[in-house]
Amino acid sequence: MGFDLGDRDDGDDLIDLDDLSSNSGVAFPNNDFTQRLKISNLKLDAEKWQEKSDDLTERIKELEQENLDKDHQIQALTRKNNVLEEQVEKLETDLDEIKQTADESHSLKTSNENYTKKNQVLEEELEEADKNLKETTEKLRETDIKAEQLERKVASLESEKEEWEKKFEELTQTYNNAKAELEEISQQLEAI
Repeated sequence: MGFDLGDRDDGDDLIDLDDLSSNSGVAFPNNDFTQRLKISNLKLDAEKWQEKSDDLTERIKELEQENLDKDHQIQALTRKNNVLEEQVEKLETDLDEIKQTADESHSLKTSNENYTKKNQVLEEELEEADKNLKETTEKLRETDIKAEQLERKVASLESEKEEWEKKFEELTQTYNNAKAELEEISQQLEAI
């Protein structure tokens, strides 16, 4: 006459009343003890499910915060990327101007040497800016991938949370039904 609550992981906590009655020699004249035992086991299950639900809710909050942090990193890298692109455009414009000026002033060797040096510096800056742009773009891609993974993980955890909440609601309904049964039995016993 034992009972099973379905998804319980801790089957050791269940008490088989037939075994208890036959092994101990104690007879249970009514179902009052059984009902109380069922209610007690249901309360234990409900508490465990609530703890699991609370743990999952906390984990979701942590993942959402991590996701928010990653979003902020992405925004910062995007802004940095935009600034670097503007710098590259400016440097390219400056480089074009310097090249044009250098072409026009072939006759002045001193000026030409100065322009050549400035041109080299700008080209180095352009190469450095291009390198930085490539690194930033790669970091942005990696961050996007991590953000997508985190979003999938959050969605998975939210789905798992919904399943746990559904199980909790089912256990609560079972508990309420058992409680109603117990009250009905108590009323019948009082009427006897």
